[in-house]
Amino acid sequence: MARLSTPAETEITLALAGREFLIATLEQLLALRGVRNDKCLLILGLSGRAALVRAARREALAIASVQGGVHVGEAFGQEWHKSRELHKSRFRTPYLRNTLWELGYALDTVETAADWVAVPQLVRDLEAALAGALAGVDERVHVFTHLSHLYPHGSSVYTTCIFRVAPDPDETLGRWRKLKAAASQAILACGGTISHQHGVGADHRGYLSAEKGELGMAVLREFCRTLDPGQVMNPGKLI
Repeated sequence: MARLSTPAETEITLALAGREFLIATLEQLLALRGVRNDKCLLILGLSGRAALVRAARREALAIASVQGGVHVGEAFGQEWHKSRELHKSRFRTPYLRNTLWELGYALDTVETAADWVAVPQLVRDLEAALAGALAGVDERVHVFTHLSHLYPHGSSVYTTCIFRVAPDPDETLGRWRKLKAAASQAILACGGTISHQHGVGADHRGYLSAEKGELGMAVLREFCRTLDPGQVMNPGKLI
C-alpha cells in the first residue's frame, strides 16, 4: 500500500496529528536534511512473511531515497489495531465532517483515476478548478489531494475540498453543485474516469457518456436490459 499526499494535504495531516512537540522535532530533522516547504508525505504499508516485508521495504525506501525522500520512522500493524480498539483517529476522522459543519464549513471529496502520464496534469487542473469554482460568489475553497490505489498503469486521485456554508441552505447546495460541476469537467478534460471506487450514481451519471462514448453507453444499456429486465438493480444510477 502506498499513499502520496500533496504539500497541502501533508501540512493538514501533520497539523491533525496533535503531537506538537513531536511534529516540531520532525520539522527540524527534515530541515537539516534539506526538506522544508512543499514536502510530500508518503505512507507505505507492507504485509506478508517477514522476509518478504523486509525485501519490499528495502526496495521501496531505496527508490524513495533516489527521489529525495527522507525516511522518518515506522509504525507496526499492532499499533493501528490498538488505536482502532481505543476508537482513536482512524475512526474518529469521519466525524470531523460534522464538527466542521457546526463551525460553518462543508467538506466533500472527489475521486477519479487516470494513466500515470495524465496524473500530474489531472491533479493540477482538478485542484485549480475546485479552488476557483466559487470565485464568482467571492468565496475561497481549500483543496488538497493524495494518490492511492496504485496500479502498474496509473493511480487514483483523491481530492478533498472545504468551503464555507452559506446562511441559506439552498445557497450551500448551489455552491456544492458549482464545485461538483467544475471538478467533473476537469476530470473529463484530463482523461480521468468520472468515478473510481465509489461508483457512478446520480451525481456522475450525466458525465458518463462523455467517458464511455455512444458505443459504450449502448453496450451498458443492452447489458442492463439483458441481465436486469425488471430494473431492480439500482435503476437510474448508471443509465
